[in-house]
This record gives sequence, C-alpha cells and structure tokens, in this order.
Amino acid sequence: MSTITGVGIGRGIARGPVARMSEALPAPENTPSTLGADAERARAREAVAAVAAELQQRAETAGGSAAEVLDAQAMIAEDPTLEEETDARIDDGATAEWAVHDAFSGFQETLRSVGGYLGERAADLDDIAGRVLARLRGVSAPGVPDPGHPFVLVARDLAPADTALLDLDQVLALVTTDGGPTSHTAILAREKGIVAVVGAADAAGIAEGATVIVDAALGAVTTDPTDDELAAADARIAARAADDDAPPSPGVLADGTAVPLLANLGKPADADEAVARGAEGVGLFRTEFLFLSAETAPTVDEQREAYTQLLQAFGGKKVVVRMLDAGADKPLAFLNDSDEENPALGLRGLRSLRAAEAVLRDQLTALAAADAATEADLWVMAPMVATVEETAYFTALAREHGLKTTGVMIEIPAAALLADRVLAHADFASIGTNDLTQYTMAADRMLGSVASYQDPWHPAVLRLVAEVGTAGAALGKPVGICGEAAADPLLALVLVGLGATSLSMAPAALSDVRRALSERTLDETRQLAEAALAADDAAHARSAVAAATASLPSHQKETTS
Repeated sequence: MSTITGVGIGRGIARGPVARMSEALPAPENTPSTLGADAERARAREAVAAVAAELQQRAETAGGSAAEVLDAQAMIAEDPTLEEETDARIDDGATAEWAVHDAFSGFQETLRSVGGYLGERAADLDDIAGRVLARLRGVSAPGVPDPGHPFVLVARDLAPADTALLDLDQVLALVTTDGGPTSHTAILAREKGIVAVVGAADAAGIAEGATVIVDAALGAVTTDPTDDELAAADARIAARAADDDAPPSPGVLADGTAVPLLANLGKPADADEAVARGAEGVGLFRTEFLFLSAETAPTVDEQREAYTQLLQAFGGKKVVVRMLDAGADKPLAFLNDSDEENPALGLRGLRSLRAAEAVLRDQLTALAAADAATEADLWVMAPMVATVEETAYFTALAREHGLKTTGVMIEIPAAALLADRVLAHADFASIGTNDLTQYTMAADRMLGSVASYQDPWHPAVLRLVAEVGTAGAALGKPVGICGEAAADPLLALVLVGLGATSLSMAPAALSDVRRALSERTLDETRQLAEAALAADDAAHARSAVAAATASLPSHQKETTS
C-alpha cells in the first residue's frame, strides 16, 4: 500500500479499478498530397466544421461552466485566421492532416507569446487539433476510455470537452497529475459532484487496472489498499450515500448558528437541480448567458422573461443576481470593442457597464419588472467594484429603478480594504474569491503557468476576506461568498470564521458543505480561521486547518436526526 497526495475536490471518496486516458494521436508526416488542393481544402473544412458542431452540441448538453468553455473552443476551431493558415499550407501541396497540424501549432505559439488569457487558450488548441485530426483519419478522438465497467479515471488532465459529458454511472472518480484547485477539471468536478484529486503528480505511475481508493477529503490516492482499507472506504461511501438520500436541511452550525447555503447558477434551467439539492436560494446568478452569443444587447422584454423564470423557481427565497460581468475572458463588442493588452485589468464588469449605461439601465429595468411579477426576494449586485464612488453610483442607480436590496461584488483588494466605507453605501457584499485571489496574487486565473498562485487558501486572500467580514459585522450588513472557495468544505468553515454569513456554490457541493458546517460551532470556525491566517502560504494554511479540525471534538451526533 502506498499513498499519493494531491489536492482533493470536496469530501467524497470512491474506490475502483484504474483506467487511463488514451494518448494523443501521433503527429502526421509532411508528405505531399495526392488528392489536390480543392479536395484537401474540402476535407479540412468538413472536419473542422464537424468538430465545432460536436463541441457546441456538448456545450448545450453540459450547461454550466462547461458550456462557456466548450462554446469558446468551438469558436476557436472555426477562427478565420486558422482557416487561412490551413488553406495556405494546402495551396503549397500539403495534406489536410499536415496543414491542420502545422497551422494549429503555429497559432499555439502565437497565443503563447501573447500570454494572459489568450496564452492559456493555447492549451485548448491541442484538444481541438487532435479532434480534427481524428476526424480526418476516420478514427475516434483521444478521450475518456470505455472499459465496460465502472472505473477511476487517471489522466494528465482532462479537456473540457471530455469532462463536460463524463458518464457518472461509469466514472467513479478523477485523478489528474496536472492542474490545481481552480483548473477547469477541478471546477467541473465540483459542479458535477465528482470525487476528484488533482495535481497528484505521482499518479502517472499507477498501472492500468490497479485498484485504488480516491479520498478527496484527504487529497489522497491509496494504491494497493488492504482489505481493511477497502472495507473502511465502502463504509464511508455508504454513509455518504445515505446522507445524500436524506431530505436536505438548511445550513446550520453545530451550535444552531444559521449559515444559508445558496446556489451559483448560470441560467434559469439550472434552478431545478439547485432546489432539489436543498439550495436555500441563489447567491450568484450569472446573467452573461443572455449576452454572450448576441450581436447586440438583448431587449428588456427578453431579459425580463428569463429573470422571471428564475425568480419563480425560488418562490419567496433570496435570489442574488449579478449584473452583466463582461470583459476579460468574456468580451462583448457592443460594450467594449477596443483591443486591450491586459483585459483582466481593463474595461470590465461595472466599468464597461458605466461606459454603456443604456445596457445597465435596461438590465435594471428588466430585473425590476421580474421582481414585481414574482414572490422571490431579489437582490442585485455590481461586479468588479473597485471604489466607494462606484458603489455609490451603482446603488443609487439600482434604487432609482425600484430595486430594494443592492450590493457589490468584492473581487478587487481595494474594495476589500475599504469594505467599511463600501458597505456604508451598499446593503450587502458578496466576495468573489476567484478574482479576489487573482488580483491579490497578481496571477492570471486562466493561465496555467501561474496556477499554483491561484489558491484562495492563501493567508493574504483570507486576510482580505476577514476585512470584509469584520466590516459587515460592525455595520450589520450581510457578507456572502460566491467564489469557488465556498465549495471547499474545509475552507467553507474558515470563511464562516472570517465573518461570512452565507455561502454560495455549485449545487453539487451543497451536501458536503452542509455536512461540514453541521459538525462545527461558530467559535470553532473562528479557531480554524485563526490557524489559517497564522500560516505563511496556502499549503500551510490548508494543512494547519486540517490538523486543527482533527483535534476538535465531534458534534455530529448532536446535529443528525
């Protein structure tokens, strides 16, 4: 028996035989075409179009974060520059296979030299090119294996197109050698409730068919487990299944302190799953789905219809809607068509909405109309707020439109450091830990080369969360968490200890976080927060809290019926 460590996603546990991802197809040789340029060009166009259509179809099926990633991949596949580069190579006598391979490789190098978000997108081209080559060769694209029985999938990393449509009846758990807690694989694992350990470098040596235990709570993969270890794993799997089948209850600490557990949603159709999993409302409703595929901004009536559908699903519960968060990785020509060298630091979020205030006013008008037509408790918030003046601007405009509860996203350190002044104008704050970590650590959240910095466990990030929590408590204003950090059950305890009054996450994470909260008192969460803040880096903060948790008494019997 040996143990391989990585970063666990959630608290799940699974065991089973390993199946490994197939390797990428070999690169084609640069041999002259025997078919002629017209035939090769037609082959290339057909293959690219088929792959783009498949990616879009998977996006429609997958929904959530996966849909955004797959839609972006489909657009990359049909990029006019890539088509021109492919055609140029075919005109020089190359086969469609070589032309696609060489054009995509060249485009990759161009994107890598640009860096930032576009640099990270270079990695997506590997998956797209592999799918196009497979289509041209008439073979299956490299991807998730199908051994004919349930299995633990071990891979270097997973392409979004593969992760999006994993058969959860067959895939017991994911283990990747690359990636971190904010990688696409980790985010989609949380969203789908898949047991996962990422960044487990030594997993590359696990043999095909070997039986392993994947323990996300410990961030560990046990190889060659003993019979006793397998029995203990089976007992935990059964206990978790029983908990999941029980009717969901509100989020509450062991001492009775309420911590509402809310859902992050990307479109109204996602509401049913959130309600079924016991979400007490919505902590983050992303409105981008209405805008991203549009040439122009949607009308007030189109928006009102979508918002009404969402609010009706939650009756009298709280629903927090984020205004359009465009820019950076979600550019929209009708908001900002300028070429920005570093869009993550450019005209995005509320900044872009102020520059196109008619779009903002239309969105507020549509939300007010949906609010009037439903019973839900609607809260609205502005994204990417940096200053007190921006807070005052947005809250005044929202109230002018008749919206009674208005707040801001805290994603920029400046807003966190002035949280007391920000909350003097806003009714609430919601902390987006993904961007707050990015801007605190100066590490592009979409760039794999700095992924190790993009960890919300870092004490610098947690100290900023504490600033907001303290300000909220002093002013009697709610402080929610709606970033990926809230879906980590152990980190959720720390966030509550830092002053968070509600937690919002992908619906699949609700059960694990609910269970974690039920086992700790408010005083204990504060002790855990102190342990995290005392650490020097993210890894030591995580290990210090894990050790402190293990030393605390169990309250599980007091909180289960």
